[in-house]
Amino acid sequence: MSDGSNHSHDHHGHHGHHGHLFHSHHDRHGPHGHMPTNFSRAFAFGITLNIIYIIVEVTFGLLSGSMALLADAGHNLSDVLGLAVAWAGAELSKRPPSKQFTYGLGGSSILAALLNGLFLLVACGAIAWEAIERFSAPSEVASTTIIIVASVGIVINFGTAMLFLRGQKEDINIRGAFLHMMADAAVSAGVVLGGILIFYTGKNWIDPLISLFIVALIFWSTWGLLTEAIRMSLAGVPRNIDVEEVFEALSGLPGVETVHDLHVWPMSTSETAMTAHLVIPGGHPGKGFLADVQADMKKRFSIHHITIQIELEDEEAELCQTDCGS
Repeated sequence: MSDGSNHSHDHHGHHGHHGHLFHSHHDRHGPHGHMPTNFSRAFAFGITLNIIYIIVEVTFGLLSGSMALLADAGHNLSDVLGLAVAWAGAELSKRPPSKQFTYGLGGSSILAALLNGLFLLVACGAIAWEAIERFSAPSEVASTTIIIVASVGIVINFGTAMLFLRGQKEDINIRGAFLHMMADAAVSAGVVLGGILIFYTGKNWIDPLISLFIVALIFWSTWGLLTEAIRMSLAGVPRNIDVEEVFEALSGLPGVETVHDLHVWPMSTSETAMTAHLVIPGGHPGKGFLADVQADMKKRFSIHHITIQIELEDEEAELCQTDCGS
């Protein structure tokens, strides 16, 4: 086997093998590499700020008799749990490979994203339930207190979300944290708007109506996160990669007659792996060829861990009629 991955291996022609059991992934780099360490500070800062804000919300909610603030405090608590799960996933994904987990624990970030999506759905359900109950029995709302406290919530939640802005496009675990905090900022904005309208109109049913609009917005963004996390947990091809394009790129390489057993899957929320068999009848192309393929796959498709097996003749042609080219 010849391996064109990020790691240095000896190549032994057609049927070579690796001389060690597992490899360190500490050399990950590039735009989709390991989690930058500053996200640990972002998680710590975000969790601390939100815990303080929850205490403030509960205190003023009880003092003013505002169910809106108490409900929002409950929602914020679910988001603190979500941030904690995302942080744990990000930290575990930094662990080096071991004999038990030869790819490391990067997959834990996928589980974290999945749990984060579920947390958001639970929060949506809780807010919607509370809003529907208030329609039937609107409670008196201390609008001024709500406006002030929820305004502080907008600043805290939006500020925390901005800490994760840079990483949310490339890592769905970080995106989960980002969406949590943006959802909280949206909820706080809705609470402020409701407080203002109630202050001027005296109509308490405005508060649950706005809550339901916010739930719809959160659900829409959460559904995309959740479906992508489920796809990744099932080793599906990441959404940013077209496997047909990868197949065509490999098929077009010099000397390649056939490509089969092509597999692309996520190792974590920020790193992708690929294996492929290339049939090259003209002979083994050498290490330079493998290094070029690795660089090309990384540049064009953000695939980092690449294993390529070179075959001098299509020995498996009869055995993989249903699998070739897919």
